[in-house]
Amino acid sequence: MKAPVSWIREHVDLPDDVTTELLAARLTALGLKLEAIERPGDAITGPLVVGRVLSREPEPQKNGKTINWCQVDVGDANGTGEPQGIVCGAHNFDAGDLVVVVLPGGVLPGDFAISARKTYGHVSAGMICSARELGLGDDHDGIIVLPADAGEPGDDAFDVLGLHDDVIELEINPDRAYALSLRGLARDAALGFGVPFTDPAQRDVPAANDEGHPVHLDDPEGCPLFVARLVEGFDPTAPTPDWMAHRLVQCGMRPISLAVDVTNYVMLELGRPIHGYDADTLTGAVRVRRAHPGERLTTLDGTDRALDPADLVVTDDSGVIGLGGVMGGEATEISGTTTRVLVEAAHWDAVSMFRTGRRQRITSEAGKRNERGVDPAITEAAADRVVELLVAHGGGTAAPGVTVAGSVPTPDAIDMPDDLPGRIAGLDIPAEVARESLLAVGCTATPAGWLPPPWRPDLVDPHDLVEEVVRVVGYDRVPSVLPTPGAGRGLTRSQRLRRRVGRTLAGAGCVEVISFPFVGETALDQLGLPADDERRRTVRLANPLSTEEPSYTTTLLPGLLRAAARNLGRGAPGVALFETGTVAFPSDRGPAPVYGVDWRPSEAELAKLFDALPRQPLHLAVVLAGERERAGWWGPARDAGWADAIEVVRRLAAELGVPVDVEAAVRAPWHPGRCAAVRAGDAVLGHAGELHPRVCQALGLPARSAAVELDLDRLLALAPEVVTAPELSSLPVAKEDVALLVADDVTVAEVEDALREGAGPLLESIRLFDVYTGEQVGAGRRSLAFALRFRAPDRTLTEAETGAARDAAVALAAERCGAVQR
Repeated sequence: MKAPVSWIREHVDLPDDVTTELLAARLTALGLKLEAIERPGDAITGPLVVGRVLSREPEPQKNGKTINWCQVDVGDANGTGEPQGIVCGAHNFDAGDLVVVVLPGGVLPGDFAISARKTYGHVSAGMICSARELGLGDDHDGIIVLPADAGEPGDDAFDVLGLHDDVIELEINPDRAYALSLRGLARDAALGFGVPFTDPAQRDVPAANDEGHPVHLDDPEGCPLFVARLVEGFDPTAPTPDWMAHRLVQCGMRPISLAVDVTNYVMLELGRPIHGYDADTLTGAVRVRRAHPGERLTTLDGTDRALDPADLVVTDDSGVIGLGGVMGGEATEISGTTTRVLVEAAHWDAVSMFRTGRRQRITSEAGKRNERGVDPAITEAAADRVVELLVAHGGGTAAPGVTVAGSVPTPDAIDMPDDLPGRIAGLDIPAEVARESLLAVGCTATPAGWLPPPWRPDLVDPHDLVEEVVRVVGYDRVPSVLPTPGAGRGLTRSQRLRRRVGRTLAGAGCVEVISFPFVGETALDQLGLPADDERRRTVRLANPLSTEEPSYTTTLLPGLLRAAARNLGRGAPGVALFETGTVAFPSDRGPAPVYGVDWRPSEAELAKLFDALPRQPLHLAVVLAGERERAGWWGPARDAGWADAIEVVRRLAAELGVPVDVEAAVRAPWHPGRCAAVRAGDAVLGHAGELHPRVCQALGLPARSAAVELDLDRLLALAPEVVTAPELSSLPVAKEDVALLVADDVTVAEVEDALREGAGPLLESIRLFDVYTGEQVGAGRRSLAFALRFRAPDRTLTEAETGAARDAAVALAAERCGAVQR
C-alpha cells in the first residue's frame, strides 16, 4: 500500500517535527512493515518552473510530423526575464496555458540532461514536460497543463506538482485489511503519536427511501448490505482533477477516466471498493445471488468466464452483470457515452470473495480488499462520497433515490480477562492500560465483553485483543526469554539416521532440494501412472495455493523431476538431486473434525482428529540426469543410468546397515525393462532404475535419466542402532574368477545369491565384472563373470581351500539357476 504523507496528514494532526522516517518507524512498530520511502523529486535536479505559453506556432515537417515553436514566459528563472524559445511536439495546450518547464541544466529521471540545442531549425532552450518525463505517470500523449491558479511564471514547480511529497510504501498483512486505505493508515498514525484523528468516513448521508433503484438480496450471508445511488446528467468527457490524478499515481494507480478514477480514489481513501454501472444498460431490479449451473459472464477484462455455483453474482433481468465484489461485467461498464451512473457500494463475505478470485484467477485491488474484510459500517458513506465527487467534477446531479438493502452485520462481543495481556506477553500491563489500549484501537466496552470495531473483522477471540493491547503498549517492551533446554538429550535415533542419509547422499554427489508437496492430475499424467494406481488417490486440499495443484502429493518425483529439468534447461551438464519429505495417502475415515482454538479438545476428540489424518510416510527420492562423470583428460563424459540409481540405493543401505536385494519389477514411471524393486526380506522399500522415455520427453529430461524413490520410514526402521564396522585382516586375499552360462531370464541377483551362499564364510566379496552375449554362448543365454575374493581372519588360505569354496559356489549356482561354468 502506497500512501502520500500529505494525504495522511489531512486526516491526522501530526506534529510538524514528525519526519517521514519517524512516521514510517512508528507505523512499523504498530505492525505495518515499511517497504520503501519514495521521494519523486529526488530524481529531478535543476530548474523546474511554472511557465506561461505566450505563443504556439505549428510547423509541419518533412517527416510528416508537426512541431510547435513556442515562446514561454518563465519569469526571472532564466536569469534574463525574456521569453524562452522551446520546441514542443505535444498539441494539447495553447497560448495562455500554464505549463511545467525544465530549463537547461536540469536533469530529469533516467539521467536525462536538458540543454539548449538546435532542433527542427530552432534553438530549443529547455523542455515543456509531460507526466511520464517527470516520472509522475504513464501519460505521454500530452504535456502537463496546470490549473489557471497554479502560480506565476518562474515559480518553483516542485511545490506545484507535489514533488516534495514523500510516499510511504507499506507491506500490509492479510489480517490488517483496514490499512489498505488512507483512513486506516491515518488512524494508526494517530494511535502511534497520540494525536487526534479525523475520520473521512464520518459524514451525514441521506436516509434510505423507496425512490432508489430496486435491489434484492437472495443471499444475505454472502452480501449482507448493498447500497445503490444514482448520478444523472454526468458528463463522460469531464477530466479527472489534477490533484486526484496525481494522488492516484502516487498510490501506484493509473488514471483512466473521471468515473473510474473517483471510485478508485474513494477506495484508496476509505478502503471500501466501489463499482459503477451504466444505468441505461440495466434492465429491471438488481439482484444478488449465487450463480446458476452453466451461467457465463464476460468480465471487464474481456474474458468469457464459466461461473461456479459458489460464485456470488450481481444480476438484472438480462442475466448476470457482475461477479460480486471481484469484477464487473462488460455489458454494463461505464463508457465514453455514459450519462447516468449507478453507484454500487456493497459488503461481501470475505471467504466467498477469496474463493471466487482463486477459482476465476482474478486479482484486483477491489478483490484484495473484499477478500480480507472491509468495514461494513462505512458502506453508505463511501457511496455518498463517490456521488459527491461525481457531481462536483462530472457536472452530474444526485438523484433523490437512496437504496439500502440489508443491514450492517453485528460482531460478537469478546470476553477477555483484564490480566490476560500481561500473562501472555510477560509484561506488567495494568488492567486500566489494557482497557485504554482497546479503546484506542476502536473497541467498545459492553456488559458482554469487548465489541471489536467494524473495520477489524480479524478480532474474534481474546488472544486477538491481547495482540492489540501489546502492539499499543509496544512490541519492543516484550522481554526475550529463552526456554531452558533439557540436559543430555541429544539427537533422537530418527534424527541421527536421517542425518546419516543426508551425509551419504551428499558423499555420492547428490544435492538436496525442497519442492512444494502439491500435485495435480497433469503431473501424475506426465509420470504415466495407470488409472488404478494408488498414487492417483490423493488428499485434496480445501484451500489450495494453486487450482492446478490442488492435492497433497503421493510421490516426491514430480517436484524433483521438475527441479532437475529446470537446472538442465539452464545449462547444467548433469544433475544429481535428492529430497526427503512426507507424502500423504487418504485414510478413508472421513473428514477431520474442526475444533475451536480457545479450548483443549478431550482425549476422545483428539483421537478422532488423529484418526482422520491421512497416512504420511517419509519418503526419499533421488534423480540422476545428464552427465554423471565429467569429461577430461582421463576420457569422455558418462551419462547417468539405471546402474547409478541402484548403486545409490546399495550405498545408502550399506551405510545404514540394512541388507537389501534388487529384483526386476514393472512400475511407472520407470522403464519396464530397467526397473528394480528394492527389497529387505519380504518388504518392498521402493523402486529404482531408468525412467520411461515418455516420462523423460514429457518433463524435458535427457533420455535414460534415472530415479529412486524409497519409503524412508521403513528403511530407517530396519536400520540397527549401531552399524558394526567391517573386520580388517592383514592376511592376503585369494582371488578366484568364475564365468557362468545362464538363461536370459535368470537375474544376476539370483546367481549372485547362490554363489554367495555356496562359497560359505570365507567369501569376502563378490562382484559382477562382465556380461557377454553372442554366438559363442548361444541364443537365449548369456555369460556372467564374477570376481570372488576369499580371506580368512587367522591364516593364509591355501589353493585347495579357495578352490573348494569356489567349486561349492558354482555347484549351488548350477543347482538353483541352471548355471554352467565356462
